[in-house]
Amino acid sequence: MKAITFKALQVFICLIFCTTQGIAQTDVDGLMMEKNWFCVGPTASYSSWKNYWEGTNKRDNANLGTVSTTAAMIMGNYGITSKLNVLFGLPYIKTKTSAGTMKGQQGWQDLSLFVKWVAKEKKLGNGILKGIVIAGYATPVSDYNEDLLPLSIGLQSKTAMLRLMADYQRNHWFATISGTYNFRSNVSLDKNTYYTTELHYSSEVKMPDATYFNFRTGYRSDVWIVEAIADKFTTLGGFDITKNNMPFVSNKMNATRLGMHVKYETNFIEGLSIVADANTTIAGRNVGQSTTFGGGIFYIMDFSKKEKNTSNTQN
Repeated sequence: MKAITFKALQVFICLIFCTTQGIAQTDVDGLMMEKNWFCVGPTASYSSWKNYWEGTNKRDNANLGTVSTTAAMIMGNYGITSKLNVLFGLPYIKTKTSAGTMKGQQGWQDLSLFVKWVAKEKKLGNGILKGIVIAGYATPVSDYNEDLLPLSIGLQSKTAMLRLMADYQRNHWFATISGTYNFRSNVSLDKNTYYTTELHYSSEVKMPDATYFNFRTGYRSDVWIVEAIADKFTTLGGFDITKNNMPFVSNKMNATRLGMHVKYETNFIEGLSIVADANTTIAGRNVGQSTTFGGGIFYIMDFSKKEKNTSNTQN
């Protein structure tokens, strides 16, 4: 069989490390939810690739045809204060191929939890500069098989994340840059030996940590958000897929992507927003050259109104 690449990791990158780009006030943008506001809703995305990088060598795989991933995700964000938010995301993922005999997988992947804090905010020139700190954790919620790449739906690695972010907005124009370090736990395979660049007599695989950098810029208003996005995921260690072989959970996985995000705040239902996203991989190492499209619908519930109404009733 020809080599098959690690598409599942790109899902992992998109849905866990950067959570999707599907709503405003996520863990990868400079926006915050107001105190006692709760934003929640579903997203859906479709990603596919035919070509991939085996190490730095770009090739295709006729044995698999097109590898595709469909993902549905529930996301939420609650404002403890206007400067302290908590977020969550839980994706359901299905993978498949258009050729060959390998069967795709489906199931719930990893639950991600984040705390987002505006540590510093100051006026700079004619705009506002914010320094933001985000801490997160992701853990598998089902016993999916991580050793059937590229059709596995995840890695079964628990991940802790620390992100530093700077966001500058002047009138309706903004730019946001962030850097993330991902600490990944080891993975236990359902076998007693495995081969990387050497033979290991163990079921435990040491997972390399990873970094993630994100830059986004564009237009923000109360009705519209339109932004261009560039990001880069880099594995700090690991090894290349060996020629004509299958990928492995601790492979080096690097990906550079360009994309766009659009959000529309509806005027016919207060608190309802519609979002759409698209991105494509322009460079990589041991990943598929994937293109992804997605969207979602979200609704903001203002619990501060309920508190005020309760208080007025009691008085």
